[in-house]
Amino acid sequence: MKLKEINRTAIQSWSPAQHHPIYLATGTSAQQLDASFSTNASLEFFELDLTEPSLDMKSCGSLSSSHRYHKLVWGPYGMDGQGHPSGVLIAGGENGNVILYDSAKIMAGETDVIIAESDKHTGPVRALDVNPFQTNLVASGGNESEIYIWDMNNFGSPMTPGPKTQVPVEDISCVSWNRQVQHILASASPSGRASVWDLRKNDLIIKVSDHSNRMHCSGLAWNPEVATQLVLSSEDDRMPVIQMWDLRFATSPFKILENHTRGVLAIAWSLADPELLLSCGKDNRILCWNPNTAEVLYELPTSNQWCFDIQWCPRNPAVLSAASFDGHINVHSIMGGSNQAQSQRHADQISNSFGNMDPFGTGQTLPPLQLPQTPAPPATVNPLKKPPKWIRRPVGASFAFGGKLVSLENPKPNPQQPQQPASHVVHVSQVVTETAFLKRSDQLQATLSAGSFVDFCQGKIDAAENEFEKTLWLILKVISEAAVRHYIFICSKCFLLNNLMKYVDGLITQALLTGDFEGAVELCLHDNRMADSIILAIAGGVELLQKTQKKYFTKTHSKITKLISAVVMKDWHDILKTCDLQNWKEALAAVMTYAQPEEFSALCDLLGGRLEAAEDAQLQAQACLCYICAGNVEKLVSCWTRAQDGHCPLSLQDLVEKVVVLRRAVEQTQRSGPTAIGILLAEKMSQYANLLASQGSLSTAITYLPDNTNQVPHLDSAHVLYSYPPGAGGASIYQPLQYSSAAAPPAEPPGFLSQYTQPASPVYPGQPPISQCLSSSPSHPPFFPTASSSFSAPPSSGASFQHGGPGSPVSYMPLPPPSGFSGTQLIPPLQSIPAEKIMKKPIPDEHLVLKTTFEGLIQKCLAVATDPQTKRKLDDANKRLEALYDKLREQTLSPAIVGGLHNIARSIEARSYTEGLSIHTHIVSNSNFSETSAFMPVLKVVLTQANRLGV
Repeated sequence: MKLKEINRTAIQSWSPAQHHPIYLATGTSAQQLDASFSTNASLEFFELDLTEPSLDMKSCGSLSSSHRYHKLVWGPYGMDGQGHPSGVLIAGGENGNVILYDSAKIMAGETDVIIAESDKHTGPVRALDVNPFQTNLVASGGNESEIYIWDMNNFGSPMTPGPKTQVPVEDISCVSWNRQVQHILASASPSGRASVWDLRKNDLIIKVSDHSNRMHCSGLAWNPEVATQLVLSSEDDRMPVIQMWDLRFATSPFKILENHTRGVLAIAWSLADPELLLSCGKDNRILCWNPNTAEVLYELPTSNQWCFDIQWCPRNPAVLSAASFDGHINVHSIMGGSNQAQSQRHADQISNSFGNMDPFGTGQTLPPLQLPQTPAPPATVNPLKKPPKWIRRPVGASFAFGGKLVSLENPKPNPQQPQQPASHVVHVSQVVTETAFLKRSDQLQATLSAGSFVDFCQGKIDAAENEFEKTLWLILKVISEAAVRHYIFICSKCFLLNNLMKYVDGLITQALLTGDFEGAVELCLHDNRMADSIILAIAGGVELLQKTQKKYFTKTHSKITKLISAVVMKDWHDILKTCDLQNWKEALAAVMTYAQPEEFSALCDLLGGRLEAAEDAQLQAQACLCYICAGNVEKLVSCWTRAQDGHCPLSLQDLVEKVVVLRRAVEQTQRSGPTAIGILLAEKMSQYANLLASQGSLSTAITYLPDNTNQVPHLDSAHVLYSYPPGAGGASIYQPLQYSSAAAPPAEPPGFLSQYTQPASPVYPGQPPISQCLSSSPSHPPFFPTASSSFSAPPSSGASFQHGGPGSPVSYMPLPPPSGFSGTQLIPPLQSIPAEKIMKKPIPDEHLVLKTTFEGLIQKCLAVATDPQTKRKLDDANKRLEALYDKLREQTLSPAIVGGLHNIARSIEARSYTEGLSIHTHIVSNSNFSETSAFMPVLKVVLTQANRLGV
């Protein structure tokens, strides 16, 4: 695309790459005349401003000259503080002149602009080049095989690269410094011969020439990257080619670029991209080649005149300039675009030519030029066929699912074999940012696999950083250790009483909370609390009441009257609703002692709700303990989420550890199977699985995904994890525990810390001795002190010791079992309430075949499956396919999905399960995930199992 235009018949040179802004220097061309046949000559400087939409270039300075020029070269000599801020412009004149101009002075309008001048050459100087490594060195070529090396620090004494051995003597048309080796110089003559000089030896090292004798050399350029390769262009119409030579095999060119139909006048090799080579010829064409493949990548739109000089802009590699014999220098971009600015310029030129005059004698001035509102679309110039090197991405990286980092780089081509494409390497690495989180997750996974929850809890107790965390894990350890309700109740109660209770009335409260009525009455009498002793005596029986009535009239009010009332009246809801939350531990202990099994969980939830609603942050955190006692995983998650930083991986790990241990403990003690997970727990488990997946732990992440995919619609990576083959991550944490017949614990109702039951002969593998939590054996009720003094050893069964005054040993009273308790009594589990029957619409007849086919396949698989895990998967799949049948009843599926399902059914009838899985993949990848997530993963499980079982 044309960017700018200069109306000059001139040769040109761009400012060095170090210079900003970009300038284009022009000099009146020798042996050419413009349309006015003027014999004047000048040097001019134009600024390239690509922000200006017009085609004109701003003139920044000019100098009238007595010379016309064959060649201009603008070098950076002096720009590094040696007095020439804009570098030096070197000109080759028609009378053997080599002139050095100070570019900055010309643009400043000064007159003393010539730095040095020499007319040592014989005839015109047609070849100039600046050494890219030592910018003070300039090579020039003239007639009679003259080549001089000029040092701008000592311009008066040029050197020659070697002796004049060329026979016959001929003109030098091109000189060029090697772009990799600073002491190598090449020269070429119109006869087609090229010579390579070594300036360290001052000698000619090689000559190359075409044997056809039709190669009239018009251009010479070195490969910017491969030191031994150069190109020569021919201006002979009989041989309009560009030859590529490698000096290591200089017997013939190793590649020939043929696309011009007439002679090539000039070439230019891009220093920014060695795969871009410009050429212009007598066929009015400007071509951009890939010299490695001999392919034409781009052709610039040109006029009907030859271009005799073409150059790349050193600073902006996408810009080039072309000087033509029609008196124009055009600036182009190889990146494509439109010619709208050029069309506007032509319209402006016509308008300016007529002005407001009356050209047709009508006596009226012309109105302003009005362009059409809907002009014809401007012609678009296509860019290069491939991106140039300077805009190619040198490196790249992208994160992928599962914490993978994919990186790439573009390697440099092999200089020895540039025509062969370089191999590209893509690196895939695992990025782990949360090492501590992954380590703890692995520990939890190992605990789940081994079932060593007690050791896990003990490790958490040892590592606890605060008392609350230690208390919480102690409770979880007690729950995990217990296999029967008796052990859970006794251990938990002892722990709470011995570790949580401290204040003034501790001994009385301790006796009450353990059901020791007689001990409580004795303490009340000793402390002169007559009203309390009377009320407790009524609850304790006739004999106890008679003992306490004698001192009733000395009754006094106490702080625990309300607690006494609750014990007698069994109204724990009122206690938990009105008690001081600072005494929440005592309230929880009381509920654990007296609450009925069917109300225990609700009471713990009630207390936890009050603690969670308190303004004190410490009390809010204690609500977690109540929810653990209730076995309410969902509320535990909700409470923990509000109290902790939900965005911290280690905080999420803390929550998952507690939830997993609690769920396993509830399953083990209640033997109720895996409980359904709520929305909040599903969200946290999905978040945990996503975090594991992002750290590369995919197999572990799969085990934490909820079975119901509708609970995690927001999880970006859920559909990826659900697409993994069943069993890829091992057993799900939501699968029920497996028991042997000898070790199976008895069934328990919800609220597993409520009133205990005691089996006759408890036998549980791995059960620790009960003496770890109690001071008495499992077959006897626990004993508690009757006064606030030091503990002594418990007596044998049935014995009791009386308090003998201050300093005497404390007496122990046996704690009777609850009323109506027998040694072998077990509380039956709660009966589930039957669900309300819902009438569903029938499946349309045309889709009924889907239901019969899928259900029939599941039944076939169940008939041959042998392992329980596979049968559970198939049973679950049969239930979850109801989501598909519901959508068929409501006719909410798109026709594409329904058609795909029918194709799967046909593949099942043909027993082509592999084809069915392929159709399944096509449906999932081309449909909305929310529309198919409820049933497509399940259908994949069925097809996979059918294929594995070979039904």
